[in-house]
Amino acid sequence: MAMIESIGSLDKDSFVSLLSKLIGESKFVQNNPPELIPQEDLIVKHVLDSLRPYSTETGGGPLLINHVAYHKGRGNLIVEYPGSVPGKILSFVGMHMDVVTANPDDWEFDPFSLSIDGDKLRGRGTTDCLGHVALVTELMKRLGQTKPALRSTVVAVFIASEENSSIAGVGVDMLVKGKLLDKLKSGPLYWIDTADKQPCVGTGGMIPWKLHATGKLFHSGLAHKAINAMELGMEGLKEIQSRFYRDFPPHPQEKVYGFATPSTIKPTQWSYPGGGINQIPGDCTVSGDVRLTPFYDVKEVMTKLQGYVDDINTNIEKLETRGPVSKYILPDENLCGRLTISFDEASAGVACDLDSRGFHVLCKATEEVVGHVKPYSITGTLPLIRDLKDEGFDVQTSGYGLMATYHAKNEYCLLTDMCQGFDVFVKIISQLEQD
Repeated sequence: MAMIESIGSLDKDSFVSLLSKLIGESKFVQNNPPELIPQEDLIVKHVLDSLRPYSTETGGGPLLINHVAYHKGRGNLIVEYPGSVPGKILSFVGMHMDVVTANPDDWEFDPFSLSIDGDKLRGRGTTDCLGHVALVTELMKRLGQTKPALRSTVVAVFIASEENSSIAGVGVDMLVKGKLLDKLKSGPLYWIDTADKQPCVGTGGMIPWKLHATGKLFHSGLAHKAINAMELGMEGLKEIQSRFYRDFPPHPQEKVYGFATPSTIKPTQWSYPGGGINQIPGDCTVSGDVRLTPFYDVKEVMTKLQGYVDDINTNIEKLETRGPVSKYILPDENLCGRLTISFDEASAGVACDLDSRGFHVLCKATEEVVGHVKPYSITGTLPLIRDLKDEGFDVQTSGYGLMATYHAKNEYCLLTDMCQGFDVFVKIISQLEQD
């Protein structure tokens, strides 16, 4: 308890001042290559300005700082507050220094400068994830200032390149590869990049797919001489969806983890080469994704989807048609309609370990600070944490922005939520001291 009192609560003025500097850089850390390549070192500079005075670099404090860049101007930052017991450690990871894009014309306020409206802190990155960068910086700064005698080492890892993976070899994956995070495996790793102040215990896998239908283009007044690729695509997809839901129904573990939805497959885009209203199209492509709860295997699903398509093609005469002249075979011309499916890069979901000490500590801290604890799961993707879990880290996740404004126009977070986040972090440290 004395330790909690010595660390204290969030310095709101210091936090808002730092966040203001970070949001002021948000325009330059938008991540959408090739047009927009973030320069995360612009964020690193402000974090370093806050922490250096309490570091071994300046002699002003105990913080150990390691700035690691694999691409010019795109650094990661590892900050360590040393404890007295070797191997006893906890970490806050995943506070990323890039943001998704924002179009100022669509916003009610300037996305690239911090504005304050009562409790609301507004701007791109306030919720995802520059608000967390500022919050964890303030935590490490406070440890550097107050120098509590901790048995645990506390590590913060600020990362580059979370929002877009098209440029490889920049962020946390490289830190893991370079074994810079290996010592974090001996204690809980808290990934601070979710929202709504509750533990997020499960995320989804994602399989992006394209279903291409090939028919025969013909005049719409002579429909009996065409194979309508749009109808083939629609009926083919309907059959694929019904087989998917039969083979991958809601899983019993989804209730345990509080998933909002089971696994789903649905179309999200439709394209065809163009043509007149009086032409039955010979080609079209339906694209979409599978969102998969972590209790099913991504590769198995992809194999099944390919199998569905192969079977539909083999038995194309059995596929539902639409009206008396709708068909997918023209015997006189020896022509058959055909479906092909292809996949973009897939990623697996993650189910956090509900029996781990790290999870129980997070729940207790959340309940004490927020007043209740209700872990939740979503089929949004966090592929980086799956990779960490596979590498042997005890990953737990939380966050103190707002899910309703995540990746949204008019993004904001609440200062009171961030204050509670700080208190949760301090209670986590305090509980783990007692082990």
